[in-house]
Amino acid sequence: MTALTWDKVGDRVYETGLDRGVLYFPEGGGVPWNGLVAIEEQVSTSVQAVHFDGLKTNDIVTVGDFSAVIRAYTYPNEFLRFEGTLEDQAGILVTGQPPEVFHMSYRTRVGNDISSEMGYKIHLLYNLTAIPADIERATLSLDVEPNEFEWEVTSIPEYIEGFRPTSHVIIDTRRIDPLLVSDIEDILYGSEEAPPILPSLRSLTTFVRKWGRLVVIDNGDGTWTATTNEPGVLEMLDETTFQITADTAVYLDADTYTLESSARNEEDIWPQ
Repeated sequence: MTALTWDKVGDRVYETGLDRGVLYFPEGGGVPWNGLVAIEEQVSTSVQAVHFDGLKTNDIVTVGDFSAVIRAYTYPNEFLRFEGTLEDQAGILVTGQPPEVFHMSYRTRVGNDISSEMGYKIHLLYNLTAIPADIERATLSLDVEPNEFEWEVTSIPEYIEGFRPTSHVIIDTRRIDPLLVSDIEDILYGSEEAPPILPSLRSLTTFVRKWGRLVVIDNGDGTWTATTNEPGVLEMLDETTFQITADTAVYLDADTYTLESSARNEEDIWPQ
């Protein structure tokens, strides 16, 4: 048996900061959301006590759905339609229209008593409806203070196999393969091959659950590096001999073969 130990070096973990905000459109695509100040994630879970013969016997827990308050100094022009403002002609904005549903992502940093750069968490928010708060327009003074915009946000949960439907998913980059993090960020933030997109929760979870990657890098000096965390793909038979079992390894003759990185099962994100 091992006794408990408190305040071990590296165990004092904290979260801080808010960055890399992205606004995603329901039809696909996304744009950076600069100027985010805060996202207050609200807990709507409630508990009702059950009593029998004057004694408490149970708690009935009702799990709520995701809601939040978004505060920002500015927002993308593309967000206007999601708060109920439409453009009739260039520069002519018509307010009071029905708001549309949108998606978001943002990042929070994770640190500890050793380093402030342990890693980060990517928060994915699905099916949001934003209702703007009241705005006070005050006269100018010697001290210029920008207006802070605020929205009350509610959500519609999405189905995820094996779990209760939800609108909020967190990707903790400290606990998953860095190559998977890179592939996910290529999807969320865009790459040379594809624009940014927030896949449906069903597509994203299928992508992650099926993910198994062999990544091959040409080092440019006549050598190459193969990396994978998938069991059975890359094995050292002894100190100098290795074996690769992958669909992308093809023998050209008895002593020569080609080897490429494996696919990312992207058909789950962009169906053919």
